[in-house]
Parts: sequence; structure tokens; C-alpha cells
Amino acid sequence: MIISILELIKMKNKSKVSEPIQPCAVDYAFKRIGGKYKARILWYLNLKTVLRYGELSRTLPDITTKMLTQTLRELEDDKLIIRKMYHEVPPKVEYSLSDTGQELIPFIAHLHNWGKKQIANELLAHQTSQDERTARVCQNECGLD
Repeated sequence: MIISILELIKMKNKSKVSEPIQPCAVDYAFKRIGGKYKARILWYLNLKTVLRYGELSRTLPDITTKMLTQTLRELEDDKLIIRKMYHEVPPKVEYSLSDTGQELIPFIAHLHNWGKKQIANELLAHQTSQDERTARVCQNECGLD
């Protein structure tokens, strides 16, 4: 029995599509919290419980309006934050951590402590002082040295 070329191509394509590839759990997690701003937003929401858009913008002065909006949407889509909109003039929107987002806080706290330790080690090694602004932001936002 002769199989046509079209039938062979169809069979080959079906075999490739048969089962979806399951991502590694680390890949899955970093797709949700990876990037420059996501973990920082989660951390600051944990510290302040509820933040409005403007407060988040002031807390992250290096983020653009477009990137903040996009990042907040992604965090909301991933069910890590809750967006509460009040129908009033002017419009008011508040952001807070969801239960799922709250589960990440111990890991982010561990990263925070690790980062503080590494900064201290670098300062000792290079015999320099910490950037004044960095120290001020960490002290103001994290309530720590």
C-alpha cells in the first residue's frame, strides 16, 4: 500500500501536536513574577497593604506609566493582585495582594534579606558607602536600614 506525501505530512504534524509540553515549575513561577518590577510591586503591596496607582508610581520612580499599567494588568491576570475600582469622580483604583500573591511574600522577603547582605558585602569589599537614595528608599519603603 502506497501512502501519499500529503498523508505523511498530516501524520507528522499530528504527532508534533499530540501532547502539550508542561513547563518546569521554576519557569512557570518566573513567568508570573519575573522581570524588573513584578516582585517589587508585590513586596511594596505587602508592606503597605493597599496602594493606589499614584502611590505605586512614586514608590517605583524608575518605571514608566505604560510599564506600570502593563505590569499591574499582568499581575492581576495571574491572580497575584486584586484591583478594586471605585466608581466616583475622580476615579479611584486600589491594588492589594491576593491570597496567591501573599504566598510569595516569604520568598521575596528572603530575596530582600539576601540582597541586603550582598550590598553590605560589596560595600565592605570596595570600602564605599551605600548610595544615599537606595538606602533612603529601602528605609522608607521597607522600614529597614
